[in-house]
Order: sequence, then C-alpha cells, then structure tokens
Amino acid sequence: MDLPKNHFKAGLAAGRQQIGIWVTIAGSGHAESIAGCGFDWMLIDTEHSVMDLATVQAMLQAAAPYATQVLVRPGSLDLVEIKRLLDIGAQTILVPYVQSAEEAARAVQAVRYPPHGVRGVAGITRASRYGAIPDYNARANAEVCLLVQVETAATLPHIEAICAVEGVDGVFIGPADLAASMGHPGNPGHPEVKAAVLDAVRRIRKAGKPAGILSLDPSLLTEAMAAGTLFTAVDVDQAIMLRGARDLAKKWKT
Repeated sequence: MDLPKNHFKAGLAAGRQQIGIWVTIAGSGHAESIAGCGFDWMLIDTEHSVMDLATVQAMLQAAAPYATQVLVRPGSLDLVEIKRLLDIGAQTILVPYVQSAEEAARAVQAVRYPPHGVRGVAGITRASRYGAIPDYNARANAEVCLLVQVETAATLPHIEAICAVEGVDGVFIGPADLAASMGHPGNPGHPEVKAAVLDAVRRIRKAGKPAGILSLDPSLLTEAMAAGTLFTAVDVDQAIMLRGARDLAKKWKT
C-alpha cells in the first residue's frame, strides 16, 4: 500500500484554483454526501463545531473514496490535537489564529516528524494504514500540507514574516474575525474590511505563498479570486441548509 497523494497540496504548488466548502455538520453520511458534490476540497471544522476525534475519523473515512480532498481545522495551535488529527488520516491542516512567524513555525513543527518537527511517532494509525504503508514515518512530511490562518488586524503587518516561514504551504484570511478585530463585528462586508482582505491576499501572493479565504459574499469571493486566492471556500454546509429551509418555509407559509 502506498502513501496517499495529497492532491490539494499538489494543486497549490501548481498554482491551480481550488474551490471548497466548509463543513460544520457532524456525521459520516453528511461528509460522504458533501464529498460527492464536486468541490475540489471540503474542510471539516472542529474549531466552531461539536465534532470530536472519532467523528472526524468517520467523516474522513466516508469521504475517502471521492475525489474531493478533505482538510481539517483543529480548535487551536495545539500540538496534541494536531498530532491526533494527523494520526487519523488528515493530510491538510488549517491552523486558526496564527499571530506571528513564531507561531507559524510552531505549527510547522507540529505537523512534521523529527528531525524536522515534533510530531509524535506511532506505528499503528489510520495515517499509515495501520502500518501497511512502507516507511510512512520517513515519507509522511512530503504529503502533509500546512495552512495557517491570519484573522486579526494585529497580525496583518506580520504577513510577510509568516509567509517566509519554511513549511507553511498557504495562508488563509478569515474575514469574520478580521472584521471583529477591526471594530466591525458581524460585518465582514464593511469596505474597510474588504480592503484589508484584498490587500492581504495580494501581499500573500507577492510573498510567494498561496492565499485562501472563506466568504458567503459572492462579490467578495469574486474580488478575492481576482486578487489571487488559490483555495477559495464559497459557502458553509449549514448556511446552505438554513437558506433552503427558510426559503421553503416562507414559500409555503405565505
């Protein structure tokens, strides 16, 4: 059995636009249904959801037969949590709330085996197909993709330094938290926030890294893609469901 290829990471390296969806609803059946919808990637979000480790593993297993690549966001820059997500088979990790180059370097250390990092070594995990992948520990680093999330106004001046950290494969801008930190909570569409987001995307690309974003605002998504985002999340599963349900209720109750 060979080490699975991280096609998402390869796509970033090739400069190919990859369209994704945010997944916040727990369940293997749900993950399987989303995986078959045709997105390039889907992100399982454990930061702002009730998902536990066993649920994430079941979702990774359910989505595995599909072409859609699965990313996972841990709750924080926590070495133990990230290690466990990698062990259950996540190959791309999006670390939230990275504030500096030093924190970005810690994230790199968390996803890499020694001597290039501090990821704990275990021989029988889903990541190694329970020991069936030859030399997994020596080869795993090459297929692990690390994305870091910049989401506060205080972090924006450090974008170039974060991009310069070896092992960071992409930098994600979070408009919602950025808006709150700029004094516009709940309003990521504020002109000041939009300008900051687009400037950040351009600076990330100029620094030589792929840029990413999540937004439910089609106009911001279009502008962000024009500015250079390469991994672009265009909606959230629960938001899609709620829009449809509310529209249906409104249609039949009026």
